[in-house]
Amino acid sequence: MVKHVNGKELEALISGTDKTVFCDFWASWCGPCRMLAPVFEELSEKYEDKAVFVKMDIDENESSAVKYGITSIPNIIAFQGGKVKDNNLGFVPMAMLENFVQKNI
Repeated sequence: MVKHVNGKELEALISGTDKTVFCDFWASWCGPCRMLAPVFEELSEKYEDKAVFVKMDIDENESSAVKYGITSIPNIIAFQGGKVKDNNLGFVPMAMLENFVQKNI
């Protein structure tokens, strides 16, 4: 299950877990973000024992969006060991996003 987080919650999460954290930076007005949401949700259920899946609305968390260089959305960032490991920009089909998740777990 995907949890919606704010900047402080994301920081605590990425520094407080050994699992990879996948954060979907999105906005409610973004069509590709809405298309990606069910794909991200399905993967969160499939890999819930191996990784953490969260979403952050960039309009409500502008400082976090700036901190992580979010200039286009949807943008999924994989955090590992408290740092950015990789990112996936834009809408991608299930198979491509699952490949991204698998290579970053």
